[in-house]
Amino acid sequence: MRNTVIYFILIITLIVAIFPVFYTFMASFKGNLEILTSGNRIIPKKFVLDNYIQAWKLGNFSRYTFNSVFMSFFIVTGTIISCTVSGYVFERGKFWGKEILFAMVISSMFVSLGSLTLYPTLMIAKGFHMNRSLWGVIIIRVLGLNVTNLFIARGFIKTISNEIDEAAKIDGCSFFGIYRHIIFPLCKPLIATIGILEFRAAWNDYLMPLVFTLSNPERMPLVVGVVNLKSSGEAASSWNLMLAGTAISIVPMILVYMIFNRYFIEGLTSGSVKG
Repeated sequence: MRNTVIYFILIITLIVAIFPVFYTFMASFKGNLEILTSGNRIIPKKFVLDNYIQAWKLGNFSRYTFNSVFMSFFIVTGTIISCTVSGYVFERGKFWGKEILFAMVISSMFVSLGSLTLYPTLMIAKGFHMNRSLWGVIIIRVLGLNVTNLFIARGFIKTISNEIDEAAKIDGCSFFGIYRHIIFPLCKPLIATIGILEFRAAWNDYLMPLVFTLSNPERMPLVVGVVNLKSSGEAASSWNLMLAGTAISIVPMILVYMIFNRYFIEGLTSGSVKG
């Protein structure tokens, strides 16, 4: 009976989580008229593959997809480096006030400012002439240091034995030499975890890329382009094209998670069990 209840709850949770994605994919193959008149029908009466072709052409998705890949690649790469270095310094470094500083950084995790920081961030970017391109978004995301990623990074590095560091010091390795040659290569699960979390955030980010590319539409990422599709002349009010565009933007995230799923779970659970 206990297992039955557990599986029942898990199945309900799975259905609630998967249904919106499944409905989006199915609706992306419907005609616009069928969506408006038979929205409660999940399986399309007729699969319309032309939705994807029209959305790709009318929405300039080839350009937007390249922009999203470009932005996500540099954000993920930069975040992996900044978070692993920061986690290593906070865990292995020896300097006054380390724990106080780390506590102050972690405490910011519980403060939600939402979009209140968008305007001052934009003003700072404008001062450095980075407010009209995706480079401004990339630099802000990387140097902004996601606190959750930092917390995970420090916890993972803590599980690596200090004896390895001591052996490397005997061989003449410097503090950051140990990070480069020993710690970083041992952090594959951590890198996969941070990579997936940051890729999801970068790929799905809407507000900041929208603000930074308003005056330069050619630099818009895919998610911004999908939303703009609803008011783009010929595609206006074409829900079938919007859903096709949404499905296109979902696929890369699913593929990345499926590829790195094993390392993702390992990176999250490392350090949770001792002994």
